[in-house]
Amino acid sequence: MASSGRPVPLPSHIHYELLLQLLEQQTMAAVYQTPQLRQQVHELIVTLRKALSQQRQLEDTCKQINIPIEYQWSTNQPMESFSSEP
Repeated sequence: MASSGRPVPLPSHIHYELLLQLLEQQTMAAVYQTPQLRQQVHELIVTLRKALSQQRQLEDTCKQINIPIEYQWSTNQPMESFSSEP
């Protein structure tokens, strides 16, 4: 737990959305004729959706215990607050 009161850095939701759009629209279309690959891509999509859901649960917990969140857009950025993201 962040006992120092510093914000918890988390990926911005847009990262999940971009990956999901790529996988659902382009990757799935490219592997659609190959059932084994199609199944693996589907499993990857499900896993990403679960990861986003779990992150949202973590965010809710942080809010309940008054720990701020900082959404990160890059691993190279200085820690900046993007707390306006839902």
